[in-house]
Amino acid sequence: MSDLEASAKHIVFFITTASAEEGERIARSLLEERLAACVNIVPAVRSFFWWEGKVQEEAEVLLIGKGRADLFPKVQGLVRALHSYTVPEIISFPITSGLPDYLSWIDDSTLPPGFR
Repeated sequence: MSDLEASAKHIVFFITTASAEEGERIARSLLEERLAACVNIVPAVRSFFWWEGKVQEEAEVLLIGKGRADLFPKVQGLVRALHSYTVPEIISFPITSGLPDYLSWIDDSTLPPGFR
């Protein structure tokens, strides 16, 4: 697989949550459903953003997930179902290159049991 093929197949995605507990619940659910190979939790993020016509400031938790691009619609659906925000941050970026063994590990980790 070339690096260009990998860019269309694998993603990194960001999700912010209101608390560590919410972040852990979402991370575990993404892994249990095999929608992510890995989710890192960054515990202390200070966010400034526009909401309801004014600048807001909140302490948040950042989730950084790695997975397959074709599963991202399911990631969005699961996160929306579990998230406390009206409009949660759920964004993705293509992985344009990476260690082939790591990209294969993402594939293997996101396959349902019995397909490996």
